[in-house]
Amino acid sequence: MPVLVLTVDQRSSRAGADLVPRAMEATAGVPLLRPLERTAGDEVQGVLDRPEHVALVLEPLLRDDTWHIGLGAGTVEEPLPDHARAGRGPAYLHAREAVGRAKNSPWHLRVHGDTDDARHLESALWLWAAVLARRTPRGWDVVDLADQGLTHEEIGRRLGISQSAVSQRAQAAGLAEGRRARELVTHLATPLLRVPGAGMGP
Repeated sequence: MPVLVLTVDQRSSRAGADLVPRAMEATAGVPLLRPLERTAGDEVQGVLDRPEHVALVLEPLLRDDTWHIGLGAGTVEEPLPDHARAGRGPAYLHAREAVGRAKNSPWHLRVHGDTDDARHLESALWLWAAVLARRTPRGWDVVDLADQGLTHEEIGRRLGISQSAVSQRAQAAGLAEGRRARELVTHLATPLLRVPGAGMGP
């Protein structure tokens, strides 16, 4: 069973507050195969089996900018236990390798697997992280409302600014680029979660 195991470790945890509850709350709305849960100390782990969930679960973690993030692509032993931390298999080993490497990597994020597809996904995630990192709180205000489906006019009324100001903030925040990046992340995660031989002709 191909999955992505997400292992996340808080950066500089000894010098700050425990942020694990905040991470779990921020990602609680994403229907993962096994939701994020604390494994030990300031580390959490979850299991994904849907490509569209990759960007959804990673965005709040990247936005928080306080985590080492590792994604391990591969299979897991079945039946998969009810709790993510109890699972076993190559995907877990890859996730452990990835989160270790993330500590000295761009954007504190790595993807590890047996194929080039993992590297391709990692490259897209780094580029996406660069877009997210340039967003100011005002930019996030616009992006969050736009992601709720509000128009620029509605966003302007909500924030008390002109439509022109909304457009300027959206452009500075990379709203369009961020949306395209999420689509690309989903596209590149798909082959990592595809069952071998599925969807292929004779």
